[in-house]
Amino acid sequence: MLRSRSPRRHRLKARPLLHLVPNMFTILSLCAGLTALRYALDERWQLAVALILVAGVLDGLDGRSARMLNIQSKLGAELDSLADFFNFGVAPALIVYLWTLSALPGLGWALALLFATCCALRLARFNSELDKPDRPRWSLYFFTGIPAPAAAGLALTPMMLSFIAGAGWPRSWWINAVMLLFVAMMMVSKVPTFSVKRLRIKPDYVLPTLLLVGLLTAFLVTEPWLALSVLGVCYLASIPFSVIVARRLRRQEEAGVPAAEAGPAASPASHGGEPPESVLPFGQRHPKS
Repeated sequence: MLRSRSPRRHRLKARPLLHLVPNMFTILSLCAGLTALRYALDERWQLAVALILVAGVLDGLDGRSARMLNIQSKLGAELDSLADFFNFGVAPALIVYLWTLSALPGLGWALALLFATCCALRLARFNSELDKPDRPRWSLYFFTGIPAPAAAGLALTPMMLSFIAGAGWPRSWWINAVMLLFVAMMMVSKVPTFSVKRLRIKPDYVLPTLLLVGLLTAFLVTEPWLALSVLGVCYLASIPFSVIVARRLRRQEEAGVPAAEAGPAASPASHGGEPPESVLPFGQRHPKS
């Protein structure tokens, strides 16, 4: 009599601990965002903002480490999106609401909901566009709208200014309401904004760039809130220029201008023929949207 053999259970292979490093960064960033909200409830605003910034740094490290290790993980991709939504959508909106918008409970809460919702819509749109590799070449050097980490920093810029100027005009509810509304709309807009990850530095500008980075680092160490506020204002000022540059590159590409004439942004050598980072497979951790 033949014995019926039970089907073997599919055994998961053990993975090296190194493969968990990207997910560890993601978990740490989520913990930083949650702790930022806890300090905001205690009205310890500087610690709350600092932890959101820490979450942004960890958020960049998880994607970078995943690409360096060439790790593909659906779990990591989903976890990364959920952490981004909380750290850069929910937490900043609640912090700003608790700080000043609670003076107008109805309108203030509506703006906080709008900001978090726009962040979720942006992340959903970004994830859905990952399967579209046939993007125009000019668009490889731009984000569509403001990325979520940058949006969180801009939403908290008035609060960072208040750490310098005191609890005066930066805490005005209407300034924060306008900023939150503007950033929320920009997150889901089609406005092109510069992607720093795609910039290329000419050899003649390497030393000046390193000197500028050194000065910026010293500025961040000595006057962190002022430096971050200046960076936020400069980022806002760069948006009109990004629109002008994007239009020029798009017109050149539509006119069939050769890459050598269209400038470095359209040159194949500038990205080595590789697919843009924003359309890498999900497991390879796309750049933050």
